[in-house]
Amino acid sequence: MAVHWTLLCRLAALVCLWVLGQAQSEESPQIQLRLAGTKRKHNEGRVEVHYNGEWGTVCDDDFTIHAAHVVCRQLGFLEATSWYPSAKYGRGEGHIWLDNVHCTGREETLAECSSNGFGVSDCKHSEDVGVLCSHKRIPGYRFTGALANNIEDLNIQLEDVRIRAILSWQRRRIPVTEGFLEVKEGGRWRQVCSESWTSMNSRVICGMFGFPGEKKYNVKVYKMVALRRKNKYWGHSMNCTGNEAHVSGCKLGAPPPRKGNSTCGLGMPAVVSCVPGRAFAPSPVTGFRKAYRLEQPLVRLKGGASVGEGRVEVLKNGEWGTICDDNWSLRSATVVCRELGFGSAREALVGARLGQGMGPVHMNEVVCSGFEKSITECFFNKDALGCSHEEDAAVRCNVPAMGFKDRVRLGGGRNPYEGRVEVLAERNGSLVWGTVCSDSWGTLEAMVVCRQLGLGYASHAYQETWYWPGDTSADGVVMSGVRCSGTEMSLSHCLHHGKHIHCPRGGGRFAAGVSCSESAPDLVLNAQVVEQTTYLEDRPMFMLQCAQEESCLSSTASATPASGYRRLLRFSSQIHNNGQADFQPRASQHSWIWHECHRHYHSMEVFTHYDLFSLNGTKVAEGHKASFCLEDTDCDEGIEKRYACANFGPQGITVGCWDSYRHDIDCQWIDVTDVKPGDYIFQVVINPTYEVAESDYTNNIMKCRCRYDGYRIWTYNCHIGGSLSSDVEDTFPGLLNNHLSYR
Repeated sequence: MAVHWTLLCRLAALVCLWVLGQAQSEESPQIQLRLAGTKRKHNEGRVEVHYNGEWGTVCDDDFTIHAAHVVCRQLGFLEATSWYPSAKYGRGEGHIWLDNVHCTGREETLAECSSNGFGVSDCKHSEDVGVLCSHKRIPGYRFTGALANNIEDLNIQLEDVRIRAILSWQRRRIPVTEGFLEVKEGGRWRQVCSESWTSMNSRVICGMFGFPGEKKYNVKVYKMVALRRKNKYWGHSMNCTGNEAHVSGCKLGAPPPRKGNSTCGLGMPAVVSCVPGRAFAPSPVTGFRKAYRLEQPLVRLKGGASVGEGRVEVLKNGEWGTICDDNWSLRSATVVCRELGFGSAREALVGARLGQGMGPVHMNEVVCSGFEKSITECFFNKDALGCSHEEDAAVRCNVPAMGFKDRVRLGGGRNPYEGRVEVLAERNGSLVWGTVCSDSWGTLEAMVVCRQLGLGYASHAYQETWYWPGDTSADGVVMSGVRCSGTEMSLSHCLHHGKHIHCPRGGGRFAAGVSCSESAPDLVLNAQVVEQTTYLEDRPMFMLQCAQEESCLSSTASATPASGYRRLLRFSSQIHNNGQADFQPRASQHSWIWHECHRHYHSMEVFTHYDLFSLNGTKVAEGHKASFCLEDTDCDEGIEKRYACANFGPQGITVGCWDSYRHDIDCQWIDVTDVKPGDYIFQVVINPTYEVAESDYTNNIMKCRCRYDGYRIWTYNCHIGGSLSSDVEDTFPGLLNNHLSYR
């Protein structure tokens, strides 16, 4: 009988634990996780939990590999490799939020695991648990929350601080670069006393508002203005060191001195005067520069959706490379942002969050003081052993408020990320909303709209929007002939017809539309594979009938008899998706075209262009390949294939996978039968018509030098567009290096 009672008690206990677990799962609080500690890589560290506005740690009691798996997956890694008790990564501070954590390994968040409850613990920080996660990230994982930028407990939000333009000429300029500094307290704006104000304070304020530095101003003018105003001062002062990314990182100084009725002694309202980056130089709205182009010889940002964000790349020995994210911090990221003409950094991103780069990893374990003029002046380890492009560092910078977002909107969409494009334009002396003519509207134009609205990357560009009925008062066409390079900050900076509207099809159902996405693919060709597999083949014409039907031969091939032959420059290609989203054909599966000769479906009309140029840029031969089969030939470790052409399967290239085209398949060539011996430039362009949106088109081009003696061909110096310095690129005369060359 005693045995039965024991079993019943144990069963009841298990039921209680299960019920408790279910209750916690149903009402799991919202938490965020991060890895912290010393001497660690981006995928390992002390587990810290953000709960109830504070960061805390997790006790190692009852912690298992199952809990470690949950932590790593919540942070975007495929799985946990190991976990460590006893504060291996150093002792944390503050609360120990979780103790006696029990996970099955299937939970989506650590909050769903059973525990003693938040804040209920008998542990010390010497028992803080740490985890080691796999290097492999979950494909397409989207990071949410603003706590990853290492700025904790922002008591002063950006909207609570402003630079108020005082002088009349300043109020007409965008962006505002100079004026009284004001803070909002108790719902009222108040000035900051200048008595203890320093240039380091101004440096931090300027960085917050997207400016790389501060400058002097005319004190006499502002003293005169201050005497004519009734000023109400903030009851505190600021004490910044100058390398803070946000004013909330500064310390509060002593209250300003009082003198009689004045709460600012002999001072006046503090004035902040900022130096704008080159792309944001103040000018009247109508005369703002037309396009945004980085002109920085040593550092650049790549792969970002918005201006001021991207993967950090540095130039060394004529070749662009990346930075390993070991020790990557907000302070180092701020040095990069200021160097490029932006403000301080909002986020220092690790783990190739904005896509993987190419080429070498030039810098590792970067440590900056915050006052360097260039990231290359910071201390760093030249040895990047153990670093891969899965650890590429990236940044998101503060940029000036230009007001571009207020001049465009999306109407009629099912969600905020899609709709008919409507712009604010001047007509008959007043500003009115209207539509954009869809003639020539494409992916590059859609990219600008999505960037202007802060909605990420373009997903699709639409030339018919009858299914998105926008505001009827905005049906009229106010913009036509739009042609963008894809790098502009605003649609108004693109080429267009101005006031002379020309739109034969009219607006209404033919108005331009877009859909935007938080992530995008990025296709990159493996240049080394091309260089190593290039050769010549003389192929009989009777074996090229299918290729001729698909226009894979030169026009002179039609006059070649069946007994003749064509000389083909053959090569293999390996196309990687280094982006954050899968590459998928724009055409839906039911609209793919069946080609009887090759017995396959074409999901894209033209997937690649193959060209041979003379040294002065004249095209002497060409070829193309329709994407008869876009599939995952192979993938990085830990990533599963999603696309296969067999049995009319879905076509595409998964993030972290690549599609291979062997040299011995049809149309994988250039017909060089009519080419004379000499020196040439061999070029391959992926996605040449921008049919599918990508995060970066500049790396879709691959170029090689080649020499042909009439019998043999040598291919050398193959490289991806944008991977070398402009000096090296100049040795390929007559060719443009960006995506504009194929527009």
